[in-house]
Order: sequence, then structure tokens, then C-alpha cells
Amino acid sequence: MAAAAAPLPTDIRLMQATANILWVAVALGLVAMAVAWAARGQAFSVRSIRVEGEVTRNSVSTIRANAGPRLAGNLFTLDLSAGKHAFESVPWVRQAVVRRIWPDRLAVRLEEHRAAALWGDERLVNTYGEVFEANLGDVEDDELITLRGPEGSARTMLALVLRLAPVFEALETRIDTLTLSGRGSWRVALANGAEVELGRGNADEVLARTQRFARTVGQVTTQYQRPLEYADLRHGEAYVVRLRGISTTPGAPVAKPARKKRPIH
Repeated sequence: MAAAAAPLPTDIRLMQATANILWVAVALGLVAMAVAWAARGQAFSVRSIRVEGEVTRNSVSTIRANAGPRLAGNLFTLDLSAGKHAFESVPWVRQAVVRRIWPDRLAVRLEEHRAAALWGDERLVNTYGEVFEANLGDVEDDELITLRGPEGSARTMLALVLRLAPVFEALETRIDTLTLSGRGSWRVALANGAEVELGRGNADEVLARTQRFARTVGQVTTQYQRPLEYADLRHGEAYVVRLRGISTTPGAPVAKPARKKRPIH
């Protein structure tokens, strides 16, 4: 019977284990270098961009032409945050979500701005109350309301104008411009040429004053057979009006909402 092989000395076993570890480390390092070289090279260049979502304002080719030159790197090295910014810089694009698709594509889902109002003379407000820049000539709606107010107030102004619009539509006119002064006073210019001072206050207070005005102003214009030219609602529950052709002296018409009669028992 053959004698069992004598165990290797401890120092020999230690050297073999160390050598194995070194070989594994070298192999892993070579693999990592190869992957890094491939990632930096042309092997994973972005060769196509798939555009999804809303593309009514821009063609897919226009979106690619605008955003493509701003994309730096390949599929692995591309900064997705920078890519998102590149697509959101395209006119009318509100939001972009960028994803990598193996091995050489990007997928981009877009949400476009939807114009809800004009902001001053050169910008627009979307349905979220966000101000954005775009070619005003691309806007099909010729009856967008113009908002004029301090920077940062667009969301508040849009919310109020959406509540006020039906009130004036009941008077067979519409709001052309809503203005908020730096001191918090509201004013509307109507499509029929009339202007109405709404005064200060929160949205509920301004809306309540406007509704009281709308309920009774028809009685005044009917009585005098003149169209409204100007109204001032900053007088508590009363308001002052100027009718076309009637001067606004101290004798100008002043209207108060009719009070409900109490039942007689």
C-alpha cells in the first residue's frame, strides 16, 4: 500500500494561495480595463433615439436635431440628467424622461406645454401655471387671456382667472387681461372694452365681489341704456360704474346689490 503524500509545508501553501489570488486580481483588472475601454470607445455609441409621448408641436426629426448635438458620451457615459435637460430645452417641451436601451438606443418620453394664458407680451403660461418661452406665432388660440403680474404669481393668477371667466361670460363678454399690481390689487380689462377694478383680497373675496357685481350691473346698464365703460368694486358691498357717455362725477351711478326681503309672518 502506497504511503500517503506528505502535506505541503505551510509556507508553500501560503505562496500558492497568494499566487492564485494575484492571478484572479490580474484577470479581473484586465476585464475591467477591457470594459472601460469599450465603454469609452465607439462600441456603445448611441445610434438611434426613440421619441415617445406628445410630439404635436415639433416633429420627431426637429426634436432630434435640437437635442442631439447636446448629448455627450455613449450609452454608458451619457449623463441622463444632462440628456433630460437637452430635450427639455426644445421649444414647447415641458418634461422629458430619458432611458437607456441596450445596446445602442435612447428612449425619450416627452410631455409638451399646453398654453393656458399669455404672460405679458412675450411668454406663455401652461395649464400648470408655469411660465415658459415659445414662439407666440405657434399659438392657435387667439383668445388666450393675458396675465400681467409680479414674477412668481402666474400660478395664483391662472387659478383666479379660471374662476372669474364664467362670471364675465354670463355678462356676454370675456376677460381680455387680468392684472395683479405689486400691492396686490386686481384689475380686469374685458373684451368689450370695459375695465373693472376688483380690489385686493384673496381669491374667494375677489370672486364674491365680482359675483355680486355681475348679478346687478345689468339693471344699471338697462336703466341708462348705456354700455359699461368702467366699474370700481372697492367700495364694500357697493360699486361705482361709469357708463359710456355718462361722466363719472360725484353723481355717477352707484349700485348696491339688492337685499333679500324677509318673509312677513
